[in-house]
Amino acid sequence: MDFLAELAARRRFGMRPGLDAIASVMAALGNPERRVKAVHVAGTNGKGATAAILDASLRKAGLRVARYTSPHLARINERFFMDGEPIGDAMLDEAARRVAQVAPPQLTFFEALTAVAFLVFAEAGVDIAVLETGLGGRLDATNVCHPILSVITRIGLDHCDWLGDTVEKIAAEKAGIVKPGVPVVVGANSPSALAVVANRATAISAPLTCAADIASPGEIPPDFSLRGSFNRENAVTALAALKRLDILAAPVHLASEVTWPGRFQRVGRFLIDGAHNPPAATALRHAIMEECAASFNLVAGFCGDKDVEATLRILKPLVDRAFAVRTSNPRSLSPEETAARMAAVGISATPCRSLNDALTLSSGPTLVCGSLFLAGEALVALDAYPWPAGRLDPSERLR
Repeated sequence: MDFLAELAARRRFGMRPGLDAIASVMAALGNPERRVKAVHVAGTNGKGATAAILDASLRKAGLRVARYTSPHLARINERFFMDGEPIGDAMLDEAARRVAQVAPPQLTFFEALTAVAFLVFAEAGVDIAVLETGLGGRLDATNVCHPILSVITRIGLDHCDWLGDTVEKIAAEKAGIVKPGVPVVVGANSPSALAVVANRATAISAPLTCAADIASPGEIPPDFSLRGSFNRENAVTALAALKRLDILAAPVHLASEVTWPGRFQRVGRFLIDGAHNPPAATALRHAIMEECAASFNLVAGFCGDKDVEATLRILKPLVDRAFAVRTSNPRSLSPEETAARMAAVGISATPCRSLNDALTLSSGPTLVCGSLFLAGEALVALDAYPWPAGRLDPSERLR
């Protein structure tokens, strides 16, 4: 039986915040999460990049490091890293088999993959695992972990239907990863978001550090591989987290070479970025104005649960022509729907049957964004996907 496909079929349950189901699976597996020393990372934007920077830097310090992030760009193996590489198919399939055997009917796809991550990392005996939350924090499946450090990156408006319609409400959900007595590092944030996190930390005696108080951009290696000012912000947050980790025998430095594809990544005349919400679009626009051509053609596809028009308004001053496509996500808008959203903000767009059609029609500098799923598709289409082949997302066969 293809147990990974069986777990992927649980996508029909959608998202279901809460810890009861994942906790029951952890217990049935012998509570592997208790054997994993975790750095737990939450935030609206930048949490995945911060996790990748921490992973590379901790390996540079000589530790055996695992990393769990989501979503993946093209191959499901990408969610589970050990020793700087995605785990292999055999390891993934075996862990999926064991999780499927104990999974209750209501377990969601993300919860199942989180259980896979804890099982693989615990049995591999890694020194430390960097875990990125999937949605929010307080009720996210990763929050069954026992962290030695919590990290919160920039907080903004996204997933408002699940997390709340103000930055303060969303900050309260993100702050749910803060544990009693466990240090927490907070990256650059609005005063209102910072106040929410600080109040939570104070209430449960969790020592809080603002990243900018102990780390600075001047400490980032001059040859740091991730481009964009937003990644320099993420690097400062990661460096502060490294300084607060007691398990390190000596102060460590940021790794200069960090692989985090699909985020402000140049591939010839194409710029690939997973920006899909207004805060990410704002960061992308600033980075483009700092480092790139004045204007681009835009190839974009969006999921229907995103604030598409607000995101497009931010990018509009940079756009010459636009091409609308469907992403591989089941929640994707159709090309025609995306083109209509573009037209609503004053961007003239051509709906395209496929991403390849759009990439061919777009001549000159081209920005591809709107979804991490689309970013992954673009990297594969442009032969720029960085890792060895792994398991295709089983949903490719289920749809």
